[in-house]
Amino acid sequence: MSATILVVEDEPGIQEVLKFNLGQHGHDVIVAGDAEEALTLLRGALPDLILLDWMLPGMTGIDFARRVRADARQKNIPIIMLTARSDERDKVQGLDTGADDYITKPFSPRELMSRIKAVLRRRAPQMTEDTVEIDGLKLDPLSHRVHGKIEDKSTALDLGPTEFRLLHFLMTHPERVYSRSQLLDQVWGDHVFVEERTVDVHIRRLRSALEVTGHDRLIQTVRGSGYRLSAIQG
Repeated sequence: MSATILVVEDEPGIQEVLKFNLGQHGHDVIVAGDAEEALTLLRGALPDLILLDWMLPGMTGIDFARRVRADARQKNIPIIMLTARSDERDKVQGLDTGADDYITKPFSPRELMSRIKAVLRRRAPQMTEDTVEIDGLKLDPLSHRVHGKIEDKSTALDLGPTEFRLLHFLMTHPERVYSRSQLLDQVWGDHVFVEERTVDVHIRRLRSALEVTGHDRLIQTVRGSGYRLSAIQG
């Protein structure tokens, strides 16, 4: 599944290589030549992942990562650090600062894509192409199909695009309660200004679509808090 990736790298040659390889795998790429430019970009829409060079002009990658992790709005963005520094102490420092992974230059495109996929699977599983199944409800991001199983019979379920994204997010984050504003950020996108009650409308539509196989019971309202997907009733 396509992810939006912010590349923070000051060398034009490496920028172009990263843009090409990431684009080849279907990702949308935003490039910043230094930390200050990256911070400005982050004040707009948030990316799904940051590829961050350690050695940047002005503010270093380490200091930039600290700024991101200290910001309530940005702190959950996955970060992969790119660096020529291979010393174990440097790697530990990068990870301790809040980086999710660390790749030493030079690296192969295959290794980079593998690391990106692994980090997204851990930190943003809704951005991967992995099929997810819970209690007989199966969602396949690649084919954009949802099936519900009842009494060993699988039935295709018809979901609209927003309901599909909403279900995918909830299924990849089961048992967690999300407020309406959190769901708006995660499903509709950061800085998309719509009414929070819009979430209620799409939750009702999602439940209606899942009712055919009885899986509407998985979408639970937590009074005063928001919604969760859970196979545990009560």
